[in-house]
Amino acid sequence: MPALVAVSALTLTACGGGGTSKAGTTGAQASASVQNFLPGTAADSVGPAPAIPGAVTGGTAHDIENSGFDYLDPSQQYVNNQQEVGSLYSRSLTGYKTDPATGKVTLVGDLATDIGTTSDGGKTWTWHLKDGLKFQDGTPITSKDVKYAVERLYEDYQTQGPVYFQTWLSGANYRTTYKGPSSGTDLPDSVISTPDDKTVTFHFQAAHTDASYAASMSNITAIEKSKDDGAKYNAHPQSIGPYMISNYQAGKTLTLVKNPMWDPKTDPIRHQYVDSWVFDLGIDNQLMTQRLMAGQGDDKYAVSMALNADGPSIKTIESDPQYASRTMNKFLPFVDTYDINMTRVTDLNVRKALATAFPVANVQKINGGNATGEIAGNLVSPTVAGWKDTDPLGIKANPAGDPAKAKAILQAAGKLNTTIVYAYSNTPTGQQVATAVSDALTQAGFNVQAKPLDTTSYYTQVGKADNGFDLYRTGWAADWPMASTVIPPTLDGRLISDGGNNYSHYNNPAMNSEMDRIGQITDINTQDAQWMQLADKILATDIPQIPTYYDKYFNVYGAGLGGVGYNQVLGTIDLNSIFVKK
Repeated sequence: MPALVAVSALTLTACGGGGTSKAGTTGAQASASVQNFLPGTAADSVGPAPAIPGAVTGGTAHDIENSGFDYLDPSQQYVNNQQEVGSLYSRSLTGYKTDPATGKVTLVGDLATDIGTTSDGGKTWTWHLKDGLKFQDGTPITSKDVKYAVERLYEDYQTQGPVYFQTWLSGANYRTTYKGPSSGTDLPDSVISTPDDKTVTFHFQAAHTDASYAASMSNITAIEKSKDDGAKYNAHPQSIGPYMISNYQAGKTLTLVKNPMWDPKTDPIRHQYVDSWVFDLGIDNQLMTQRLMAGQGDDKYAVSMALNADGPSIKTIESDPQYASRTMNKFLPFVDTYDINMTRVTDLNVRKALATAFPVANVQKINGGNATGEIAGNLVSPTVAGWKDTDPLGIKANPAGDPAKAKAILQAAGKLNTTIVYAYSNTPTGQQVATAVSDALTQAGFNVQAKPLDTTSYYTQVGKADNGFDLYRTGWAADWPMASTVIPPTLDGRLISDGGNNYSHYNNPAMNSEMDRIGQITDINTQDAQWMQLADKILATDIPQIPTYYDKYFNVYGAGLGGVGYNQVLGTIDLNSIFVKK
């Protein structure tokens, strides 16, 4: 998944594995571990969710974010903080249940009674809906609402969410096969069938043994057709979770209140401890950190879902014991990269020079140092199965970068003074990073044109197939801890499109074929190993991206909150377990 624009400076979300560390530890002590997220049973899928020790009901919890939410429509939520806030009012066919005692994460049925069944080795999948599911207006949820939610993913305005189900059902060019419900037609039963109100069956074009995991994505949900007004739905999505939207001022504030139609007996994942949630949007990162550290007034009950503390404050938080009991430091499932737009930067020597000159260590330092990210040598997070500590571009061997060596590469290729349009997130941290990157690339002989972008729409802008930029930061995490949800989504050239996740516009037919071959391997361990090998081969051969660091979350939260946990799948604070202390 793409990463939040401001996880460290900027990151996107696919979801994936997490890490383990104790609250209050320093970034250097946080350790990554592969999370298997093992499948649960029908019994595991029964609500209510396991109680959080010491939890009480009532009060208002707060969240502080440095940008607005581009998308509230769950069908378009793919950035991790948006998915997390969406989990308060939306649900998917499956989801992840965390044991509050052990921290064990299990895949369970969410809207569905279990994680799904297949009768033909993964090509046809069926889910049955639970009793008692309702929209916020009291309308019962049926299988047709799930089918409709998937059908609307084919609409032209749906450009930002995951594309697993659509492409599995209708191929990479799925929009040419069906135009969505606005066309006045439905997908035929041969694609999605609903034999009764509680049963939905998906007929994929090929076997997908991991469909239970893909069904946990935010867009595999239920949408009430009568409330859907296309792109405008983004401002007022209807709730099927424990909370519903009562007030939304884009870019400024979002307030959620309890949804009386949510039945905890249907939900093994979420709680409804607090009376309301208030999200304070568009707050400068430094101010956000100061507010959380001080913990005064409403900020005593505040968190920031995925935004790290600002760099200058991190050392204070690490060294001052008053923050130890309310510090969260966890490995994120994201790898930060700088994508090179290969439709514009076509010369391999230019891309090699960019990677050689890039000041990875300086960028890491500006973003908080080791507390918020360890220097990466490759494109796969150490939280993902099959990861190896490789370094095909020599990033870890020389994290400071070598502008002189890069300049020699450009000179030999006759490419000195090549113009590089560098887009960056227009935040104080982003501006510092932009200065560091521009300086290093200028020393290397590039003509750098730095372009600041609004943080709220950052991914929308760099996500355009014709974005007008040569270099820009993104981040990606596995949607589940397998590199099958890292390499194809970000590097399959057949997926280049507006709103697509192949941000480098990388398209090598030989590598595309390799992705197809590896995807058909049935032994998971073999498949994991070969994804890692392919990722390194792509880096070494074509250099579409420059890996920078494996992200970590590091921040404090208000002392008035209890049950503050970590969503290992998304790499965010888990809002669903939080309560306000009495």
